[in-house]
Amino acid sequence: MSKLRIFITSPLEPANVERIRQVAPDRLEVVYEPDLLPQTRYVADHIGRPFTRTPEQELRWIAALATADIFWDLPRKPEYVALAKRLQWIQTTSTGVGQAVQAFGLDTSDIVVTTARGVHAGPLAEFAFMALLAHWRGLAHLQAEQQQRRWTRYCGEEVAGRRIVIVGAGDLARGIAQRARAFELHVTAIGRTAGKGRSHDGLFDEITSRDGLHAALAQADATIVTVPHTTETQRMIDGAAFAAMKKNSAFVNIARGQVVDEPALVEALRCGHLGFAALDVATVEPLPQESPLWTLPNVLISPHSASTVASENSKITEIFCWNLRCWLDGRFDEMRNVFDKRVLY
Repeated sequence: MSKLRIFITSPLEPANVERIRQVAPDRLEVVYEPDLLPQTRYVADHIGRPFTRTPEQELRWIAALATADIFWDLPRKPEYVALAKRLQWIQTTSTGVGQAVQAFGLDTSDIVVTTARGVHAGPLAEFAFMALLAHWRGLAHLQAEQQQRRWTRYCGEEVAGRRIVIVGAGDLARGIAQRARAFELHVTAIGRTAGKGRSHDGLFDEITSRDGLHAALAQADATIVTVPHTTETQRMIDGAAFAAMKKNSAFVNIARGQVVDEPALVEALRCGHLGFAALDVATVEPLPQESPLWTLPNVLISPHSASTVASENSKITEIFCWNLRCWLDGRFDEMRNVFDKRVLY
């Protein structure tokens, strides 16, 4: 029996490559050629530094693509996928891959796509609460006072009892709701289908459909956006949504920039209707130098890095290894994080 060929198409630590090899050494051939991949800028960097292959490297790269049955990660160009005539399955290193799946024509193909869903829920929730706690408990005030060497007592506001709205009810919402319970927050989730019956629904105090979005926003001390970018969610958080939000509330986007009407967000921040925004994503990335978001005093910018932690690749490798065992055993219905091409997540 010929071995299934796995091609590692983005940077990965050798220890994780070896974990993949050890799933079934007699049935898998793992093609890992570091010189064909860009150098990483940080741990779990899936893109790497700007990189051009030599003609000899390009020939080896194309040959590896053409003979692979499985990809670790989605190559950066659609034409690379088109070269992979034997390709059956791609394990991505991201969760929100809907737009890439469409751009690469995978939504109309038989190629299975699995994602990193669940891996980023914890780090993204931690980022959201870092930002909210800093805002609610007045970190900027304390830092300013410290700079002035000023010891002036004051009265702040507590976090417990506040209300947050999570736009989305999936894995990212689960991670946020788990942490919100520790802070005694009231959590409302906005789900695509309110009565879907998710395993973690018990973490939410309320679940409502998107029809109830504006009513929920009016009661919230903070709104956290977690939905994937699809046709349905494009600019879902628009001017009307910002107008519906409680005055001086906080806003956190850990989803995709295209879900938010960015000019409307800027206006809501400038006029003081929104008190604070923490943004891990933007409509255009990198965020253009001329964007007013850079200099607004009530904005925290993160360069789409809130989900990237040192353990990321190890956790994705764990998902991939599980899925490999299922694939080899024909237990396809037990594979985790299979991308639904109908709804693009």
